Amino acid sequence: MVIFRQNTECLYSGVEWTSPPEQVYNALMTHPKFSRNFGNVPVGELSVSARIFTRKATERILIAAFDHARKFGYKSVTVCEKPNVIRETSGLMWKLAKEIQKTSYPEIKLVNTNIDAQMMWLTKNPEDYSVIVAGNMFGDIASDAFAGLIGGLGFACSAQYSSDGIAVFEPTHGSAPKYSDFKISIVNPIAMIESACMMLDHLDEKETSLRIRKAIAAVIEEGKVRTYDMMKMSGKPEVIQNGAASTERMTDAIISKLF
Repeated sequence: MVIFRQNTECLYSGVEWTSPPEQVYNALMTHPKFSRNFGNVPVGELSVSARIFTRKATERILIAAFDHARKFGYKSVTVCEKPNVIRETSGLMWKLAKEIQKTSYPEIKLVNTNIDAQMMWLTKNPEDYSVIVAGNMFGDIASDAFAGLIGGLGFACSAQYSSDGIAVFEPTHGSAPKYSDFKISIVNPIAMIESACMMLDHLDEKETSLRIRKAIAAVIEEGKVRTYDMMKMSGKPEVIQNGAASTERMTDAIISKLF
């Protein structure tokens, strides 16, 4: 399963105000639903965040999702948004998805799901989904939720791609700074190693990435070396004394399966 998340727009674009300035407030008041529901709220009590989608960025992430599906043999692309309620932004993504699928990817099935229903269906029938594409916030939610199906964020790899060929690879959990002061590192390194495998695939070093993935699978299947998240422990320093593997020990176990 692959999730494509538009990473520069939506609610995470940072366009927001507390006590919006006069020109912003006046602009909002031109919308009948704002004036009717919030027109009597004092400006000092208002906080507003803008959900912004552009046609260019939305088309780009949709095309990337369809291209990936075609390249790797996935049969469907699911747009996971909320167009029945968020009609302008989610509606734009769904409208463009239908146009792109019809004109360029007719052999790939296009599916429309709402983010709330998708969170239920992912636990009920995850096998029905292959490539999922969403805006920034819903993509963030979906990626963490789906990561839970494979054991958590310690297993979830990710990449960020630009339109000009630049790519950055990292675990979906980022740097896990809350564990940085621990005397012994407890973070599961599999997400980082799998992200490196994504980088190798990007560089067309698929044979090497496959060897590493097989080594990871062998360690997991064997079950002798498990990090704290694999043992369903809370992330605390004492997990090592309670039998959890450190970052270094798990890494060494994976390396041992490469030879």
